[in-house]
Amino acid sequence: MDSKIDALVIGAGFAGLYQLHSLRDRLGLSAKVLEAGGDLGGTWYWNRYPGARCDSESHAYRYFFSRELNEEWEWSERYPGPPEILRYLGRVAEKFDLRRDIRFGCRVVSARYDETRNRWIVQTDSGEQYAATYLVAAVGCLSSANVPDIPGLGEFDGKWIHSGHWPHEGVDIAGKRVGQIGTGSTGIQAAPVIAQTAAHLTVFQRTPTYSVPARNAPLTPEFKRWVRENHEEIRAAVRSTPNGHAFRIAERNVADVTPEERQAIYEAAWEKGGLQFRATFRDLLADQAANDTAAEFLRGRIRAVVRDPKTAQALADIDHPYAAKRPPIDTDYFETFNRDNVTLVDLRADPIERITPRGIRTRSAEHALDIIVFATGFDALTGPLLAIDIRGRGGRALREDWRAGPQTYLGLQVPGFPNFFTVTGPGSPSVLTNMPVAIEQHVEWITDCIGHLRRNGIDSIEPDPEAARRWGAHVNEAANATLLSKAKHSWYYGANVPGKPRVFMPYAGGMARYRRICEDVAARGYEGFWLNRGSEREIPAARAGAAGEYAAVRGPGI
Repeated sequence: MDSKIDALVIGAGFAGLYQLHSLRDRLGLSAKVLEAGGDLGGTWYWNRYPGARCDSESHAYRYFFSRELNEEWEWSERYPGPPEILRYLGRVAEKFDLRRDIRFGCRVVSARYDETRNRWIVQTDSGEQYAATYLVAAVGCLSSANVPDIPGLGEFDGKWIHSGHWPHEGVDIAGKRVGQIGTGSTGIQAAPVIAQTAAHLTVFQRTPTYSVPARNAPLTPEFKRWVRENHEEIRAAVRSTPNGHAFRIAERNVADVTPEERQAIYEAAWEKGGLQFRATFRDLLADQAANDTAAEFLRGRIRAVVRDPKTAQALADIDHPYAAKRPPIDTDYFETFNRDNVTLVDLRADPIERITPRGIRTRSAEHALDIIVFATGFDALTGPLLAIDIRGRGGRALREDWRAGPQTYLGLQVPGFPNFFTVTGPGSPSVLTNMPVAIEQHVEWITDCIGHLRRNGIDSIEPDPEAARRWGAHVNEAANATLLSKAKHSWYYGANVPGKPRVFMPYAGGMARYRRICEDVAARGYEGFWLNRGSEREIPAARAGAAGEYAAVRGPGI
């Protein structure tokens, strides 16, 4: 056991790398990162499925803490893929000499808070133990793969793969009969690429969804120069917009324009492509009638692209408002269903009964397959944390505390778990944002917090349970102020995992608003937290929420 570590970080993706740099090089702490994967990269280390690509534009999908780093790096495409993102993170690790304090191939299985020593005792799958004063979970929001429990999977004679654990050596799809289960963001990216080489692709769709073309393309020299020269402008944009993107949401409402003007706006946004489509009007996620106009436009596009009327209807029969679930962007997804070697199976009309040795049997037919691809997403936000046996004061288990849903304060800490921090945890904007922006904000807040503790002789920090309760109520309120609450089958609610509590997990009040709340909490002496010196507990005079900063959400922040 290494008893000299000040801080231990779990995970070596965007969050873990920046957290290591901040704690070690800014605060001067002894810090280490434990990473289950064989190299750095987090989600991009594991997700290498065909068609995998970032859906945030590259000039905004990066760190902003170092202007020098951004002047040294050029992205090649509007939406980078895993190899380029991994090269970028490798450059970050090299520039800041991070690898020397990262242990790869080291999966954390348990973490226990030792109250007598004020230390976290962390154990890995190889039996190694570490002790640290501060424990930071930078495990990612989408890193716990969700493989559905379909009867007969163990009997399948072919090969099956989850998209989130794609083999690094690749999978030979050429000439194979492939079945893909899942049509969320991952499935929408994967299907067109799989179809190009597979003998036949059968897409099993449970929930149809909207998608807008990505319009990915190489970046021009002029745009690359603009990005280098406008670091501060882009940084200011991502820090002030609700989703942490470099584009701003239009100030107009749908009702402010004529139907003809609205159609032209949607047409232009469709041609431009990307997530900016949802920024065309500011009330798309606040008003059902406004949202209906965007939804009908997108359904019309599906029907115009897909030649077979029955297939087009199955793809366009969408049961939720546009962007109430994660809004995918794609490259030729709907066009893929015009190929002779692609078949859509609508699972609402023809559900899966079981997996057989030969393939997948639905109510009406058996589909012969050589490979099954599960593009079924993740046990999001809570899954990566609950995969570790984390125990706080008195041995209380996080799994038990969260049995009815996650309880956090600001998505940063959990009551009863002193000096345990979560980067983009449940209750924070996390998956509703451009992730590096949310990560930077969290890492910097955590670093400033630990710096405050050490300067002031405070041994530990943990949330007041009442503050966590109030914050949970506010998270729910923020979701209910938007149309996100209309998509009850969304993984934002944990609906893709059987038995998972149906609780809206990310904070929908917007990244800019959330940033202000966190800054205010710190400025008020860490309002809503208990600050412990030995056996003495200091409670800031103002209780969480007393200032009314987040007492009400007047409109959607996304």
